[in-house]
Amino acid sequence: MDLEAVSKRSAFHAKPQGLILQYGTAGFRTNAQHLDHIMFRMGLLAVLRSKQTRSTIGVMVTASHNPEEDNGVKLIDPLGEMLAPSWEEHATCLASAEEQDMPGVLTAIMEKEAVDPQQAAFVVIGRDTRPSSEKLSQSVIDGVTVLGGQFHDYGLLTTPQLHYMVYCRNSGGRYGKATIEGYCQKLSKAFVELTKQASCSGDENRSVKVDCANGIGALKLKEMKHYFSQGLSVQLFNDGTDGRLNHLCGADFVKSHQKPPQGIEMKSDERCCSFDGDADRIVYYYSDADGHFHLIDGDKIATLISSFLKELLLEIGESLNIGVVQTAYANGSSTRYLEDVMKVPVYCTKTGVKHLHHKAQEFDIGVYFEANGHGTALFSEAVEVKIKRLAQELEDEKGKAAKMLASIIDLFNQVADRRVISTTDAERQALTPPGLQEAINDLVKKYKLARAFVRPSGTEDIVRVYAEADSQESADRLAYEVSLVVFQLAGGIGEKPPPSF
Repeated sequence: MDLEAVSKRSAFHAKPQGLILQYGTAGFRTNAQHLDHIMFRMGLLAVLRSKQTRSTIGVMVTASHNPEEDNGVKLIDPLGEMLAPSWEEHATCLASAEEQDMPGVLTAIMEKEAVDPQQAAFVVIGRDTRPSSEKLSQSVIDGVTVLGGQFHDYGLLTTPQLHYMVYCRNSGGRYGKATIEGYCQKLSKAFVELTKQASCSGDENRSVKVDCANGIGALKLKEMKHYFSQGLSVQLFNDGTDGRLNHLCGADFVKSHQKPPQGIEMKSDERCCSFDGDADRIVYYYSDADGHFHLIDGDKIATLISSFLKELLLEIGESLNIGVVQTAYANGSSTRYLEDVMKVPVYCTKTGVKHLHHKAQEFDIGVYFEANGHGTALFSEAVEVKIKRLAQELEDEKGKAAKMLASIIDLFNQVADRRVISTTDAERQALTPPGLQEAINDLVKKYKLARAFVRPSGTEDIVRVYAEADSQESADRLAYEVSLVVFQLAGGIGEKPPPSF
């Protein structure tokens, strides 16, 4: 390894003196103008990880639901999973090293992880539609090539698509073809086969309105539309032709504000959904005959999927280990419904898809969704064969889904941002500052079916406040009161948080 060549190339991607960033739940994420050196160094790290695992590694340039001026990067491990925790530490150390120290940090990583410098390395790269993404992707490529790594630049991709490409390449093609066409064919075929089994109750021509958050999802869904049967009509909104990425639209906006995005006019009982900026989140929603907005967020999606699978397993007499994984942000009513009504075990992990994914792998069928729309259902290889048989026994689940949703009490949440706090118990209890958790507990006791917690953001230098209760008014008041306590005990800056009611 030519460390002198690395140092010379790094000078073109110099790190601002004193800038420290941490690899969090979504990789690195900040204003795009601070990321050039990060991208170069993640190209370097991807090569080392590829050599160590003797596998293809992915690098995705995106900042997901963040504003358009931000950007970020995350590495994808051989099975299409998030980067291993031990390598997250390496990423933070490498990104934080001053220019003169970087060769030594690279050497230390190689020694600790027993990286063979002679081993070949291959990296695949994708990016979203942000104005800064193409240039930052080139910085990644510079890092890959200076260490002698080979690469394939897929260009514009959704984050799930790059995860798919990595897994396909490392499974020898058994999972699918590592191409856009392969991705579209695999997913559309599964969707079409599934929907053929479901009675539509007279609604033969399904339609859905899709809010693409003015991001990459619009481009890729346009490419995929013709793979669906004529029975599905997809209408795209916020497709990037007019409007800023994630501004007044997208899954995060809909979830946080509990209302439709800008640009979509909803008629009664129309099916609608929203992606986020890199299309790895999805939430559904509709308006009833009285004009009331109904959100089917990640909690309800997980509830519907797991309840549906549990009923099918009971019908055919199969005994499989099924579990649902949630975070502290999960709506408490969904947890109670799953445990008390459907008798499906529920487990709680720290916030971040990587934590949910790891826990879900412990089950024959593991279902996980964060409330914000990140999630999926995992099946062991043996179970996948049985699932195909289950699909043949599908009946009209539309009525069942409506009954399930009616059984879940809607509790509302509000998010506020303040300074950093440390937590424990899957981020549901505050450790510091002293007295904060006790104050939160006292506030929660004032409201019916209430709970609240605070946690530091994994992507921004802020603290998030979560509250839920039996009514919107109570949830708003509880969130406000907790925000005041955070401001007082955790060194809040600026003006005190204003009430939102």
